[in-house]
Amino acid sequence: MTVDRVRIYEVGPRDGLQHESLPISTDDKVEFVKRLAAAGLREIETTSFVSARAIPQLADADELLPRVLSGQATGVRHPVLVPNLRGFERAKAAGATALAVFTAATDAFTRRNIGMTVAESLAAFRPVLAEAAALGWWRRAYVSTAFGCPFSGCVPAAKAVDVAVALLDLGAEEVCYGDTIGVGVPSQVDALVEASLARAIAPDRIAFHFHDTRGTGLANVTAGLRAGIRGFDASTGGTGGCPYAPGASGNLATEDLVYLLDGLGYEHGVSLAGVLDAARFIAGVLGRPLATKVGQAGGWDPDSGEATARP
Repeated sequence: MTVDRVRIYEVGPRDGLQHESLPISTDDKVEFVKRLAAAGLREIETTSFVSARAIPQLADADELLPRVLSGQATGVRHPVLVPNLRGFERAKAAGATALAVFTAATDAFTRRNIGMTVAESLAAFRPVLAEAAALGWWRRAYVSTAFGCPFSGCVPAAKAVDVAVALLDLGAEEVCYGDTIGVGVPSQVDALVEASLARAIAPDRIAFHFHDTRGTGLANVTAGLRAGIRGFDASTGGTGGCPYAPGASGNLATEDLVYLLDGLGYEHGVSLAGVLDAARFIAGVLGRPLATKVGQAGGWDPDSGEATARP
């Protein structure tokens, strides 16, 4: 029997922490990643090899990644965000074997985020993806603002798919459509999947990155599932956002996603109790209460009717 399995791609250590102003120690980041792996997460985006001036919170990438890799659990992939060849060389020296590159569907956003147009960003990623492919690294590419841009407004699905096709042509193995400011609704998910399939992008090369800024994150996941997509990003504790996108708060929480998938009967290999342990740990590090829905209420046992993994 074929198991209908969903990939949960954890972004908490990178996207979740990148815009936090409170300094977080490398020790605490290592512990966070360790708890995520213990919960059963097998793809954990761990850090970013960007300029320390741009993202001060991730300035310890060169130290963090080797420490994580030295104690990693079996079968865990630790992708890192790489903006250019300089970042790639740093990532390689730190022991990386998986990366992600990051552009957007609009020039207005890419200029604010990485100081380039979309076309210029694609040109910059060409040698990065080529070098990574030559070394046998796993390669992901983000298309941010795939649903809407804080500077340009609504983004047609075809425009985001054009960028995705270009990234796949450059050597990315997977494209992830990002709802950077949390404006997307299920009909847009349907349109993106339909437009992607029309351009011969296979469902298993598509992932979605939803924010829950306006409460539509899980509704969008459900739309993605119905459309045949089985890869979704989430951030344990619901932390995250983009420092260059006004209003981009609150990644979809991993614990909320796991609860939904459990209820729908999808296999994913992640323990809700384990994710909640990691979520409460990072909330304590950040000095604030855990504010996610399942983080507050815990899980639920349908046989006994009792709440589980409660605070």
